[in-house]
Amino acid sequence: MIKLHNTLVKKIVEFTPIKEGEVTVYTCGPTVYDHAHIGNMSSYIYAETLRRTLIANGLKVQQVMNYTDVDDKTIKRSHEKYPDLDPKEALLKLTSEYISTFNDDVQKVGIDTKSIQFIKATESIDQMKKIIQQLLDKKIAYLADDGIYLSIEAYKKSGKTYGQLLNISDSNTSEARIDNDEYDKESVHDFALWKKQKDGEPSWEFSVGDRDMTGRPGWHIECSAMSEMSLGLPFDIHTGGIDLIFPHHENEIAQSTGAKDNPVMANYFVHSNHLLVDGKKMAKSANNFYTLQDIINKGFDPLAFRLLVLQSHYRNESNFTWDNLYSAQNRLKRWKNIAELRWQENVAITSGADSPDFDEGFAECMNDDMDTPSAIERLEKYLGDMENLNFCKPCVENIYSLVDSYFGLNILANTPDINDSQKQTILEREKARETKDWAKSDELRDKLLGQGIGLRDTDKGSIWYRI
Repeated sequence: MIKLHNTLVKKIVEFTPIKEGEVTVYTCGPTVYDHAHIGNMSSYIYAETLRRTLIANGLKVQQVMNYTDVDDKTIKRSHEKYPDLDPKEALLKLTSEYISTFNDDVQKVGIDTKSIQFIKATESIDQMKKIIQQLLDKKIAYLADDGIYLSIEAYKKSGKTYGQLLNISDSNTSEARIDNDEYDKESVHDFALWKKQKDGEPSWEFSVGDRDMTGRPGWHIECSAMSEMSLGLPFDIHTGGIDLIFPHHENEIAQSTGAKDNPVMANYFVHSNHLLVDGKKMAKSANNFYTLQDIINKGFDPLAFRLLVLQSHYRNESNFTWDNLYSAQNRLKRWKNIAELRWQENVAITSGADSPDFDEGFAECMNDDMDTPSAIERLEKYLGDMENLNFCKPCVENIYSLVDSYFGLNILANTPDINDSQKQTILEREKARETKDWAKSDELRDKLLGQGIGLRDTDKGSIWYRI
């Protein structure tokens, strides 16, 4: 049984898919106008860990992630970077570049992009128009001089609830209209579904009756269109960062359900909390705004960042510091060194590190609202036994296979056996030690060190590890 915290009911509940054995998941993806920062990355890592947990429970998962490739930010940046190009060409050029960068980045942190269906907003314009027309027909939306807006008041009068994910009172509701994609989160306004064309902006033809509304979509309608087009309504799980609860996800619900009888967009909303940097929210003005490339440039393994993220529960704020990342990298390195013991010829064959017992306990942690910190604590208990060379070799592979399936750290794939020449060097060094030829022993040790292989001398013989 999988339990998840559902923002719709604000508590942990048992997860039951709409269709037995199958799960549909929509993940709010990147706005592709710049590099994704590490806070975005943490949200995508949690969403993928959820997918892995569902699969580990025998469920078939369809996960869809969007690319927001048209909005205020992408238009502004594309015009700045390519002022001489046609607006649509500039937009396509910019967003294509950052889509490629994003794909490279998420693969580096262990996200299996082949298991995710990616969809672009610009490829979903017709579906957006269809939803907007339905909302107009139901009089949930209305035409204005500068675009088409969703009426919060009309939506509520239709019997639907605006405030399914958080409490929204009349005191913070305004009749004002806004046309920017991101706005003051303290108050509620009618928001733009569609914006009429402005000079220098890309546009798509759209006629409403005899009104020419040529222009481009607002931010929120894009996810409503892409999720419905890919997964239908309702679907099982909607994921994203906690900062998207309002206005983005609340507005998605209104758009997706405003013209429908069923008031439900998704049965479960699963939100991950903020990744802080040195205890503060990330901001370029605070000089604590980092991307994955910043991490790589400092010599860190991107998978160490993934582990840092998983060390915190997805619903708790986590804290990125360079010291924390260094500790996570050391932990990952230690886990790899223990995994390499499966190749050693002279270690114990039996142990108290019972793999079936571990498997069950680890899965229980992950099924309990994706409790990754408890799962890691349980793993550490077993690895300590293995580190003391008290284990059965098959257990190493079984345990790490399970950990990789949930955590996506690719430990088994990244810890191959050493080559025959290196094995021969270790044997020669053993012989040198037996004859007390310490100079030769040191020479051979140094040779291996130059190849990135360290040695640990134990009562069971020399144990190699990668440095």
